[in-house]
Amino acid sequence: MAESGVDDDYFSNSVDNNDRTEWVPLTLTLVEYPKGDLIGILLALISLAPFGIGSGFIALILFRRDLHTITFFLGTLCSEALNYFLKHTICEARPLRRDDIFVEYGMPSSHAQFVWFFATYVVYFVFIRLHHMNNNTIIENLSKFVIISSSLLMAILVSISRIYLEYHTFWQVVCGAIVGILFATFWFALTYLVFTPLFPQIVSWKISEILLLRDTTLIPNVLWFEYTNTRQEVRARSRKLVSMKSQ
Repeated sequence: MAESGVDDDYFSNSVDNNDRTEWVPLTLTLVEYPKGDLIGILLALISLAPFGIGSGFIALILFRRDLHTITFFLGTLCSEALNYFLKHTICEARPLRRDDIFVEYGMPSSHAQFVWFFATYVVYFVFIRLHHMNNNTIIENLSKFVIISSSLLMAILVSISRIYLEYHTFWQVVCGAIVGILFATFWFALTYLVFTPLFPQIVSWKISEILLLRDTTLIPNVLWFEYTNTRQEVRARSRKLVSMKSQ
């Protein structure tokens, strides 16, 4: 009976503590949509694309350690910092007030700025930096078309989702897109003309060797290069293994 009384007191205190605790949602990934609206559900999922892109950046940096990828990611962070500054300078409200939203200001749209920065940078990268050395013009052009069109389509759909879900007005999204495009142009030019010539010097630093940082600027097609070198290395090791077993 005594133990039962202790348990009851503990349960009662826990309930009281929970009643006094203020619970808030993680607004960074919270997206609201009209109940029962299938288009709204789809656009809400699409609006999470920036988080997928960010996760991809982190994965690429951890497993590839390429300086251009790191510079690209730093550009997205600078773009987000610029957006935060603009929002808190302009201080324009969103079209629909939500009590649980993280930032109450909506001009310019951070989602629109992020995706259009990403898409614009990808377009520059494909036309200026990316080359497929497989001597097949059809495959090269098709690859470029798929990369560019998918990036632009993603940017358009994310922009539409922010208007449809009433997180931003039309002009907040348009301004976000313009800022993203302009900043991507600036950042790519800065990377191509200033940062890239410094990459060979940076990879020679001791800290770069410890972190396994590398510069693949002079390799036209990194994917094809890694594929052929890996295949040659596997074949060489296989022949060596067979030779050792035959002795």
